[in-house]
Amino acid sequence: MSYSHTLSESRSFTITHARQLASKVAADLMRMHRLYGAPSIERVNQFEQELVAFLHHGYLDTVTYGFKRDGEWIEPSVRYVASEITTQGLDDDPGRVKPGHNVAGASFSSYLTYSSAWDRLTATEKSNFESTLPLQRTGAPEPGVANGYFQNDKTYSAGGISLGRSSIRSF
Repeated sequence: MSYSHTLSESRSFTITHARQLASKVAADLMRMHRLYGAPSIERVNQFEQELVAFLHHGYLDTVTYGFKRDGEWIEPSVRYVASEITTQGLDDDPGRVKPGHNVAGASFSSYLTYSSAWDRLTATEKSNFESTLPLQRTGAPEPGVANGYFQNDKTYSAGGISLGRSSIRSF
């Protein structure tokens, strides 16, 4: 006699998963606020709400938060890349935004890129979605990195989606 066992798993990415991931990003931004005075707490809350919406609908490709000087990202900027995970992924604790970087003469900024799911929306669907967001973004060329590069340093995951975090490292 033989027996067979089949395991089937179904995952769906919920608003709860989106909130879990966005809360880790918000924790990183709050550390940036404590260390460097920006972004404001109100802005952190807006970024968190925006990220929840983009993640929940699958519209996020990348988002960068940090300081720019002369139009380029400088330390302590961080970038998050959204992707699907096929196995149980890492889920790091937020943190390790490093203190002591010179942000004099720099301004806090954010830059978001959209997923292919966003590209498939109609103009009306995009407009309707954007009208629900706590802040409005405008088109601009993606900034480069001043004297450094983004290096992967953390992974946040929930519900089959991960956010890979990269921080700027100087050459």
